[in-house]
Amino acid sequence: MGKSIDAKELNIYYSSFLAVEGVTMKIQPKTVTALIGPSGCGKSTFLRSINRMHENIPGARVEGRLELDGQDLYGPGVDPVGVRRQIGMVFQRPNPFPTMSIYDNVIAGMRLNNRKAGKTSFDDTVERSLRGANLWEEVKDRLEKPGSGLSGGQQQRLCIARAIAVQPDVLLMDEPCSALDPISTLAIEDLINELKNEYTIVIVTHNMQQAARVSDFTGFFNIEGTGKPGKLVEMDETKTIFSQPRQKATEDYVSGRFG
Repeated sequence: MGKSIDAKELNIYYSSFLAVEGVTMKIQPKTVTALIGPSGCGKSTFLRSINRMHENIPGARVEGRLELDGQDLYGPGVDPVGVRRQIGMVFQRPNPFPTMSIYDNVIAGMRLNNRKAGKTSFDDTVERSLRGANLWEEVKDRLEKPGSGLSGGQQQRLCIARAIAVQPDVLLMDEPCSALDPISTLAIEDLINELKNEYTIVIVTHNMQQAARVSDFTGFFNIEGTGKPGKLVEMDETKTIFSQPRQKATEDYVSGRFG
């Protein structure tokens, strides 16, 4: 688990509109990479292209190469569902399946992928995943209760448990703390720190302090104006991006002069 991601001159379109242009980026295995930049600059679009969620939007497509440990994720005959099994995703707002129990939420993806698994296997997966998401102790006595009854921070950790239950290689997180209170945010950040021992993590965040706290590498995206494509301005080790970036636009953004 934990594989490298390699984008090479990636262009991402919505129909004829070029939303993200020419992204070349190598993401190391078992690291946390934060994507930062002003709203509308293509961070989330790029993130969703990594596990081919992007193409769920009609007319959306990509050009260029995107590789997971050297395998072209957009190559001929590659099954997008298989890609999403390898590359899990956690969204901005916690989205447990509201009518499902906590238990069924965790194994939802596993049920889709592996119909042969028996109850013992499911039980093991539920405990492993909830422990992995630092949620087991809080919910182990109410696994049959609906996931929607949990607090916001617990729901987000349940969504992380659901994502890691199928044992992906990569975990994508699109502003996973923006709907949460500071204490829940801290819990998720601690969890990200633990999860990178097993997974490659890419997180989009608008919270500069969060990027500085949780990530090993940071990519700064920017946009020149409305209707222009978003671009990756620079990517480096997080401490370099926040202390000695090469580009003035990056320095202006991380020091709070715009965005």
